[in-house]
Amino acid sequence: MTNILVVDDDEELRSNLAEILRGAGYHVDEAASGSEAVARAAAGEYDVVLMDMIMPKGGGAAALGELKRVAPRSKVVMLTAFATIENAVDVMKRGACDFISKPFKIDTLLTTVRRIIEESRVEECGGTTELDGLFSALSNPIRTKIIRLISSRKSVRLMELARELSVADHTKVIFHLKILKEAGIVEQDSEKSYILTNEGERAANCLTILDRHLAGK
Repeated sequence: MTNILVVDDDEELRSNLAEILRGAGYHVDEAASGSEAVARAAAGEYDVVLMDMIMPKGGGAAALGELKRVAPRSKVVMLTAFATIENAVDVMKRGACDFISKPFKIDTLLTTVRRIIEESRVEECGGTTELDGLFSALSNPIRTKIIRLISSRKSVRLMELARELSVADHTKVIFHLKILKEAGIVEQDSEKSYILTNEGERAANCLTILDRHLAGK
């Protein structure tokens, strides 16, 4: 589940934002100041931090640099009632990935959060140390079908793969499986069925994300 931290000194607004995000299926924690946000981020991992730019006790703009230091993977979105080009440039330089102007619509908030989460997942796809092997594996339609099949069924035997792929020449399937094994994407279990490795799970996740982007979702 995606973890989100909502940071605002206005308790009513903070609670309303948290309730909206929980209703959208996210796990949400709350903080009342920038310093509290830094402490929470240091103790737990948040995918997204929504933080008010101006607060009386440890404002968001001041806390942004420290928050990114203790939680570099967290994506920070600044909330501000005083949106200017200068403010936007400043918070981006400090490490924010976006900002939302107050007052904002619920749809705008949720759309921004969803986009940032999807972008983060795409970044993770490119974070593998074996990019050449991954791209090679995903460049062939038979190999992508194999990854999808194994991902959906968890484990598949050679004959099942050949039948599902409608490939009469089993040596062709074996050839592609060999490439996937060399790339560290598939392996065989004790029963000689093919399963995805951790890297294979990431490749399958990348395929899902790419499908969504191609579909415009």
